[in-house]
Amino acid sequence: MRRPHGRDVAEPDAPSVAGAVAQFALTGLVVLALFLVGSVLVFRGLGRSEALRDARQFAVLTGQGIVEPALEDGVLRSSPEALDRLDRIVQERVLGERVVRVKIWDTTGRIVYSDEPRLVGSTYALDDGKRDVLRTGSARAELSDLEGPENRFERDQGSLYEVYLPVRTPDGTALLFETYQRGSAVTSTGRRIWLPFAGLLLASLVLLWLVQVPLAYRLARNLRRSQREREALLVRAVEASNDERRRIAADLHDGVVQDLAGISYSLAAAAEAPDPQVPPALRATLREAAVATRDSMRRIRSLLVEIHPPNLQASGLEAALTDLVAPLPSRGIDVMLDVDEAALGEETELLFYRAAGEAIRNVEHHAGARNLSVEVARANGRARLAVVDDGVGFTEADRERSRSEGHVGLSLLEELASRVGGTLEVRSSPGQGTSFVLEVPER
Repeated sequence: MRRPHGRDVAEPDAPSVAGAVAQFALTGLVVLALFLVGSVLVFRGLGRSEALRDARQFAVLTGQGIVEPALEDGVLRSSPEALDRLDRIVQERVLGERVVRVKIWDTTGRIVYSDEPRLVGSTYALDDGKRDVLRTGSARAELSDLEGPENRFERDQGSLYEVYLPVRTPDGTALLFETYQRGSAVTSTGRRIWLPFAGLLLASLVLLWLVQVPLAYRLARNLRRSQREREALLVRAVEASNDERRRIAADLHDGVVQDLAGISYSLAAAAEAPDPQVPPALRATLREAAVATRDSMRRIRSLLVEIHPPNLQASGLEAALTDLVAPLPSRGIDVMLDVDEAALGEETELLFYRAAGEAIRNVEHHAGARNLSVEVARANGRARLAVVDDGVGFTEADRERSRSEGHVGLSLLEELASRVGGTLEVRSSPGQGTSFVLEVPER
């Protein structure tokens, strides 16, 4: 009984142009965000460096431009009048929204002046940074450690930056001038520096992304159109190949095969004609010619089965595969054929037949195999064709050389399998035989 066949094989879902562009756009946004975050971190670091440099310049301006000219030698002796005059200048011209504390140290670590009177006269060990400033004469800025005892009166001021530089009294005594600047003022200066650059960078990146999206859409659409055209060409090539196979098979069957049949009958009749004048040697030659003609007919009929399998249409895949492997036992090849009796779609059966024919021809003419198994099975929603032999095998270089010589049967089958969402895997190595496995979604 002929098994039922499906009519159409649905084309596998391909990613839409919109989906591909959306994926591209999303990837672009992620890259843009990562680049922007990295750039902001760099800009913030640069802005902070510039802000600290600005803090040092501000401290130099106040320390050497305002406080140092007001220093008196009496400050070293804690003269109340000298301290009052200095304090008045500091309160009026230095302290404010930005600077919250001023301290002046001598080289022993004693605070000779501060706008916080409770600190005046206290002595604390100078750290390495302050000693380095006194030695080199350069200004230094750093985040203040408010846990230090000398900073106990600044702990309620929030984050502060200490900026200190050397100053001198009229008699040339070196002192350390220190200001405490609000961290918010320093970071605000940094933001004013880097935010415009970050905004410009963000605008440029967004504009670049917006320009790329329509370009990506156009490229994806053109690529999708080229893919459809290629698939259409492949379908037409396959259909044209099937039509040509059918025409050639019909021409051979109705022409050459019939002619050979007539010649075979004529030769057999001539060999058996009761004419005493025909020499025995000629009769033997006529019989041999008739046998050779019938053998040629059988070979041509086998070729017709390969070109266009009538059993595939009439009796199904199993019968057609049986015809394909029928000549192999006479060539010394043991064949095991196992076909799942469940129905497959018409196009799947045709694809399996063509794939099996390609694999079996390779085994017959090139493998030198002694055993061959052909299996068609179904599992997990997929149909599977496996053709395995124990022949001489081949290397990938052999396959590439065969492809370069124009043997593209396997390549065409790979494209056909890919078109219906399937895979074709050919594994082989010298002396280990060949495994030919084709899997497609069950339709």
